[in-house]
Order: sequence, then structure tokens, then C-alpha cells
Amino acid sequence: MTNPVLRQALAYAERGWPVFPCLPGQKIPATRHGYLDATTDPQQITGWFARQGGWNLAIATGAPGPDVLDVDQHGTAGNGFSAFARLRAAGLLEGASGYVRTPSGGLHAYFTGSAQRNGHLPDWHLDFRSAGGYVLAPPSQVSGRPYERIRTLDGQAGLDWQAVIRLLEPERAYQQPATRPLPDYGITRLARWVAAQPEGNRNAGLFWAANRALDADPAADLSELAAAARQAGLPEPEITRTLNSARRTRHAAPTQPGRQAEGAS
Repeated sequence: MTNPVLRQALAYAERGWPVFPCLPGQKIPATRHGYLDATTDPQQITGWFARQGGWNLAIATGAPGPDVLDVDQHGTAGNGFSAFARLRAAGLLEGASGYVRTPSGGLHAYFTGSAQRNGHLPDWHLDFRSAGGYVLAPPSQVSGRPYERIRTLDGQAGLDWQAVIRLLEPERAYQQPATRPLPDYGITRLARWVAAQPEGNRNAGLFWAANRALDADPAADLSELAAAARQAGLPEPEITRTLNSARRTRHAAPTQPGRQAEGAS
């Protein structure tokens, strides 16, 4: 086998981590349903990556896949390494099983997967990828720069995202977000809320609002929410995937929106 992406995809799958292809040099899923199409089936994986050698490789995060802490590097706008150092000093990173350098110069720290929600701490330049998310993984490339495994560790534990929030933003851990709509709001008000969501919370906000609408009416017309997501700047494929995911998981317990189903840097 000479295709390094296929070889690595099969290795991840053998570990029990579901994988799927993304477009060459990009974080955009190459399959219709994105991370929902992720699989550990060797035949499907071989069909994807042997047929198109240029695909990037993505891992669906959250059990049975890994949880991943994404330490962003935004150049002069800041980076997440000071926060990462605080987490390490507090002993919250001891369960990590490995580190990967991202094309931007950031870092992915891998942990045992869980059913936690995705999270986003923009002031600290940190993202958390768990259930409903995905990350590009080695040997993927963006702008000609690869994801590189830089260290493998013995850790086999998870990362408690709520403990991260309590350490870095204790006020957030104990306060209801003022912008969260109440459960009895109608779909029009939910749509206004979705339209106001900033980049980084658009998928999560749309997913949360769609679930609230479906809680009230399982046959609800979600087109108004889709229009609001377009207004917020969410791409059409992401809108379709997020609404489809909400319809499949509408019986899940509601939680505070975090960053949902968007690929990490």
C-alpha cells in the first residue's frame, strides 16, 4: 500500500476512530453528511481514499473517536498557549495520549473520547472537539502545510471541559448566558437569535435552536432557521448537515450551545 493517507486512515479505524474524507487542502467534508458519514469500515475507507489520493483525512471526535483540545494560533491576534500552560499546571492535561502540530502553528491534544459537547473559549483561543465535531489529522495538509504528530504519550484519560471552563472562565461556569432563548420562544424568535450568532457558534446555535423547535413540534418547518443561519454567514452545506443532524437527534437532552460540528483548525 503506497497511499499514505489511506494507510493512516486504516490505522485510525483499526484503533476504533471513525474517519471520513475532506476536500484536498481543506477542512470541508467531501461526503454529503460530513462527520455523520465517518466509519471504521475498511472497505468504505479504502473506497474513499484509494479512489481519490488527494483527500484530506478527518477523524470524527467524541466516543468512539477521541476528544481533542484545539490550541489556536492566530498570529498577532493571539494564541492559546498561555491558556494551555495554565491547564497543564493545573493537571488537567495529564490524560493526553498525543500532540499534533497544526498547519497554523497551533496544537491538537488528543484525549479519550467522551459524549461531552463541543466547546469554544474565544478569549483564550481554545476549542474543544467532542460529540458532533471533527478534526483534520495527519497526514492532512492545509495551504501546503501538514498536520504533524509531534509526540505520543501514555495518557489514556479524558479532558473535563467543564473543569477547563471553571479554571479559565469561572463566571461562565455558574451563569446562564444572557443570549440563550427561553424554551417557550417560537421559531421566529429562535431564528432571530440564530441570525445574531457570531462565527464559531453558528453551527451550535443552529443545532440548539433546531432541537428546541423540534421539541415543540417534531414536524416543524425549519426553513426559517435555515434562512437565519444563511444571514449569520453559515455555508449552505453546513446548514443542511446541522439541520439533518438535529432531526436525527431531537430526542437528546437540551444543553447550552457550544461550538458544534465545525472542524478544528
